[in-house]
Amino acid sequence: MTGVLLVDDDALTLELHRTYVERLEGFRVTAECTGARAAIAAILDRPVEIDLVLLDVTMPDGTGLDVLRHIRSRGSDVDVIAITGVRDADVVRQMVSLGVSQYLVKPFPFSVFRERLEQYREYRRRAAEAAGAPTQSEIDALLGAFRPSVPVALPKGLSADSLAKVTADVRTHGPVSAVESAGRLGMSRVAARRYLEHLVEAGRVVRSPRYGGPGRPESEYVWRDGV
Repeated sequence: MTGVLLVDDDALTLELHRTYVERLEGFRVTAECTGARAAIAAILDRPVEIDLVLLDVTMPDGTGLDVLRHIRSRGSDVDVIAITGVRDADVVRQMVSLGVSQYLVKPFPFSVFRERLEQYREYRRRAAEAAGAPTQSEIDALLGAFRPSVPVALPKGLSADSLAKVTADVRTHGPVSAVESAGRLGMSRVAARRYLEHLVEAGRVVRSPRYGGPGRPESEYVWRDGV
């Protein structure tokens, strides 16, 4: 069983990632932290219970980079997957140089999360089989275990920042209409609908007709439970 430490300063995100992990065979959440200092303490004080860290980058008392620098300087070789909304190339480079296995940009559907953790599970399996003096083919297979089978990218015209705002809005206020979400977020109704429809296609939001007013019913969107 792979022990997972969740690190994120947002309670809703921690809850979401916990439900994601619980749906995967062979993984269990062993600890949760809402800050950088707590994450460092958890990793260094309980190394046997933690095999994998799902690490946020921005937190009130430090960054994911701070966590990585500190634990690496103390000799920890725990596996880490960054899960963050930060899309900065220099941050990605630094995280990779500090041993991050993958860099996953929020928000994402459960299918993407499942794929990445299954890749990690395959990596661990191959690493165990290749113990000792691995052959070149075993090394290539080990390094290739983390390659995503399908590139994860937003449709043209959608931004990660706006998608994160719409995601937070529908999770907090749902069920919502495109008009309601647009009004709260200061964007056009058409733009809000595009993001909401993207979340529907990703399986994270459910669309249904809203009745009660005159004329044609409008669509309302609600966060899908368990994703």
